[in-house]
Amino acid sequence: MDPTIETDTGNKLRQALKELKVLYEVSAAMRTTLELDHILYIILTGVTAHSGLGYNRSLLFLLNEKTNLLECKMALGPESGEHANRIWSYIEDSDQKLEDLIKVEKLTQTISHSSLFKSVRHLKVPVFSSEKGLLNAAFARGTPWHVTSADLNEYSHDPLMQVIPSQDLVIMPLRIKDKVIGLITADNVFTQKPISDEDLRIFTLLSNHAALAIENSRLYEMVVLKSQQDRLTNLWNHGFFQEQLAEEIQKAKKTDATLTLIISDIDNFKSLNDTYGHQRGDLILKQLARTFQFLSRETDFVCRYGGEEFTIILPQTTANQGYDIAERIRQHIERQTFLVPSLSQPPVDDSGLNIHLTVSIGLATYPDDAGDKDRLLAQADKALYVAKFSGKNKTCFVKD
Repeated sequence: MDPTIETDTGNKLRQALKELKVLYEVSAAMRTTLELDHILYIILTGVTAHSGLGYNRSLLFLLNEKTNLLECKMALGPESGEHANRIWSYIEDSDQKLEDLIKVEKLTQTISHSSLFKSVRHLKVPVFSSEKGLLNAAFARGTPWHVTSADLNEYSHDPLMQVIPSQDLVIMPLRIKDKVIGLITADNVFTQKPISDEDLRIFTLLSNHAALAIENSRLYEMVVLKSQQDRLTNLWNHGFFQEQLAEEIQKAKKTDATLTLIISDIDNFKSLNDTYGHQRGDLILKQLARTFQFLSRETDFVCRYGGEEFTIILPQTTANQGYDIAERIRQHIERQTFLVPSLSQPPVDDSGLNIHLTVSIGLATYPDDAGDKDRLLAQADKALYVAKFSGKNKTCFVKD
């Protein structure tokens, strides 16, 4: 046999074995978790690691189906060529394998220290925009795209290219059947290593596995979310409240922070139910839940504690700040008119009801009032009792 042919065959075989090993390791790692952030980290580590596909840097975008925006969810890669050389030298010297790089403890370290991700995390690209952009063009294509320097000249003013310029880029769709759920971009900006057809082939196989893992994770998150939501109001339910309060207190302990807990109760709600019926009572609870959400901050956790009681966990909030928030909520509800539609069918003349409510609120603060979850809850509940039995429509906190 011609030695040249034999050598070429051997090289192809070794390359095929390496590709299969990468696919196996990444796929096996993705099966160990259903947490989306960890799955995304595993995917991009597989794309960028020396023992993986070996691209210099990679970004992963997922489609937000509510807004039709592609949002950057994760990015991996060094900050510069010098930084890249240091990283790759370290990995080679320490003989780190893919399984060493995708451990979950690496995830938080990488995201919190990644200047690349910080520079692109704000990117949100409309997929159905009339403006011609690199990512929405790739999304519309829905097939692997090797974007050469000639192609990139058309997109020199693209937002992505403004943040991370590139001369040779791969954009890989994440597909579930006929549906594109996101994109992965990758390039070799530091090494300038050419992107071959073989590189595209193995990247395509990896992206197919990645899309399936992402979709499974999303389905899992939907199931978890449903199990944690109150069916009537869509607020967090009692079980979630108990777990989250314990978790937030642990966070507060570690960071020496304060946390305030609000418990509220609708005044005279039993009388309202008896007068207007439980169906209308449920409609009022739904409206009140939306009011609590509207008046709370993004960092707060609004929960239905049970019946007509609602709780709000206020991380990093002092007693005075919590009192101001509680009073703003109480006063807003006092002024609000709850419009309850008719429950009758035409031709019965029932145009609905305009109902006014008040709430009583108790609050307690960690660590000022209590040092653990149960005591904090008991203190807030005691404050609510004082508010209810000293005239209602009040905000109270008590000190032992």
